[in-house]
Amino acid sequence: MTPIMLELLIRSLWETILMTVASGVISLVAGLPLGLALVVTARGGIAENLWINRGLGAVINGFRSVPFIILLVALIPLTRLIVGTALGTWAAIVPLAIAATPYYARIAEVSLREVDRGLIDAVRAMGGNRWTIIREVLVPEALPGIVAGFTVTLVTLIGASAMAGAIGAGGLGDLAIRYGYQRFETDVMITVVVVLIVLVCGIQWIGDRLVAKLDHK
Repeated sequence: MTPIMLELLIRSLWETILMTVASGVISLVAGLPLGLALVVTARGGIAENLWINRGLGAVINGFRSVPFIILLVALIPLTRLIVGTALGTWAAIVPLAIAATPYYARIAEVSLREVDRGLIDAVRAMGGNRWTIIREVLVPEALPGIVAGFTVTLVTLIGASAMAGAIGAGGLGDLAIRYGYQRFETDVMITVVVVLIVLVCGIQWIGDRLVAKLDHK
């Protein structure tokens, strides 16, 4: 691989990491509260409200049902409004975050639903309010699952960022398409695939270690 190509590879790797981390953090900040809202407003929840629960669930399911490539195109006007352009790494973060947020919300919801109901009832019996239950029981007890779900979300975002790269978002996907595919440079394609595998394995390894430290069961 030539020095110029190596420089392109490093820059593309940085762009992929930037897209993944930025959209991942947004999905965590927005998706976890959505997951909590789905759990607490469900039937038998600590703030039961089926109208809110069903409405919120319908919106989340609606976004999750749209293929990412279609969402990417459909959100171009919003992307331009937020970042001023529909091309480039920063522009890709908008659809990536919007696609990942409902995905992570459902993962967080599953983890939160697995919290022992007896712990919630015990805190209620001691006079704990809804915020106390969320802060002291739901989130801490579901934390291993929340972290594991976030790890899965980051891995999914790496694949989505490569797809976004195919339409001008930069990153490893863009490098693989422009050089590996269009210019028939097989070594570039193979290198990109290897880097993506290493990146995914690294994120999964870190996530697994964090879950092991947090899991006190």
